[in-house]
Amino acid sequence: FSLQHLDDDTVSGSNWITENNVQHSLSQTTKTTRKPYCGYTQQTLSKREQVEQESLLAAIQWPKPPDGKITFAQSTDPAHSDFVIVKPSRFFKVGDQLEVLVRMKDFQGKPKQYGGDYLQARIHSPGLKAGAAGRIVDGHNGLYKVFFTLLWPGEVKVSVSLVHPSEAIQVLLRLREERPDRVYFKSSFKSGRYSETTECNVCLPGGLPVCNFTDLYTGEPWFCYKPRKLSCASRISHAKGGYLKGLLTQEESLFFQSDVNIKRPILSSGPDSVIVKPKAFTDSSSMGRAEDPTTSPSGYYYEDQWRSRTHWIHNFNKSDDITECLQGKVIHLFGDSTIRQWFEYLTAFVPDLVEFNLGSPKNVGPFMSVDLKHNILLKFRCHGPPIRFSTVFSSELRYIANELNSIVGGRNTVVAITIWSHFSTFPVEVYIRRLRNIRRAIVQLLDRSPKTSIVIRTANVQELGPEVSLFNSDWYSFQLDSVMRKMFSGIAVYFVDAWEMSVAHYLPHNLHPNEIIVKNQIDAFLSYVCPLQT
Repeated sequence: FSLQHLDDDTVSGSNWITENNVQHSLSQTTKTTRKPYCGYTQQTLSKREQVEQESLLAAIQWPKPPDGKITFAQSTDPAHSDFVIVKPSRFFKVGDQLEVLVRMKDFQGKPKQYGGDYLQARIHSPGLKAGAAGRIVDGHNGLYKVFFTLLWPGEVKVSVSLVHPSEAIQVLLRLREERPDRVYFKSSFKSGRYSETTECNVCLPGGLPVCNFTDLYTGEPWFCYKPRKLSCASRISHAKGGYLKGLLTQEESLFFQSDVNIKRPILSSGPDSVIVKPKAFTDSSSMGRAEDPTTSPSGYYYEDQWRSRTHWIHNFNKSDDITECLQGKVIHLFGDSTIRQWFEYLTAFVPDLVEFNLGSPKNVGPFMSVDLKHNILLKFRCHGPPIRFSTVFSSELRYIANELNSIVGGRNTVVAITIWSHFSTFPVEVYIRRLRNIRRAIVQLLDRSPKTSIVIRTANVQELGPEVSLFNSDWYSFQLDSVMRKMFSGIAVYFVDAWEMSVAHYLPHNLHPNEIIVKNQIDAFLSYVCPLQT
């Protein structure tokens, strides 16, 4: 691929080489048959890390369609497919399970014989602004079961959608392994009045001299092609370069059509709602509370307020409540634009919390807000590369793990992290390595300062079209989110389930969820930081 459109001084590499699954890595001496992955092929894992990585990759393995070419006509058609509610007219009460059977068909109306389609499902009562996500079980035979827990009384409607057919998922898998260069990055190098721009990535095809910007502490790999005249030390900034075009064959592109098979509703062939009766008064106190972090669903909306099933959520409807909670605290927000939304919400909502202008680039940061009266410091900083932000100065390009290592911690320190969206174009090993580094730093921080509050904001779903799907599909996010939840289970961190909060809500999916959803995320976050003294 050529990058002439960047500028004349851009150095770009030869083609990504994947013939016979052999690639030239940077040294061009190491050839392996597992598509080598530059910084990743040289990854030396301890026995424990190796075992963990293998079990994580096994846990997210996705069912494959049968061998041989599958035509578009034989692929899953949401319009021909349908669902039925199992025993829709039986007596349902709050706390019961609802089971739905989804039956997939192809464009000729023939039942599908294999699984691997990616679905999303929710129950909702629009009048009550109530909603909850469902749990999907693939029968590997063209049938899917969806399980819902009925958590409020009234008429409850079922919605199921096909996010991608199984045939599209196979394309996404291939792209993830073979085209990790499909989003590329660039850096500017400057000395005096002379500047150059070159291409950068986690991995670059061999053949040209490179600057090795691998982090000394975490070992996180990052490379840029060496500028023609300038030294590697003259790097001044990082930015997204662009998105590759022409990734799909004509046939493959048929699996990615907005009005045909991307996030399309699957309709019911019978009733699509049930009537739910309230619980008997005696057992209302338990209200479906569960202590297990893998609880499904983890919560539900009722009157547009998120209610967690694992802990009490206090609604911080007045800015004074937030001020009281955060008084005397330092809050560090680390990650991508979806946690920058928290910074923006809190700064806008709390009058005494005033942004201090650090002169940072808009939307990039770092950002800082201060409340001198109540001694509150709120900070946002983006995670390290890969990050598709406009321009991040080199000196501000820092890894979360290293930042955590410089935090003293204690009961007045709050840390919130989200990291997912910018990793969707890379093999999962890239993400696992990043989380391992962050997890190690979190464990050390909690070891020296056990009273530090640490909150992880999960991924969320977003609006998808034919282009976005190839780079940022919900399926990629879902896979990464599953890995993150497994890796962070069993350590003393709290989760804000932004995933279910975006699936269960009635608003259209958006990479940057609407303010009402952000408010609910903040309520969940602050309820961990300031639990109600009961």
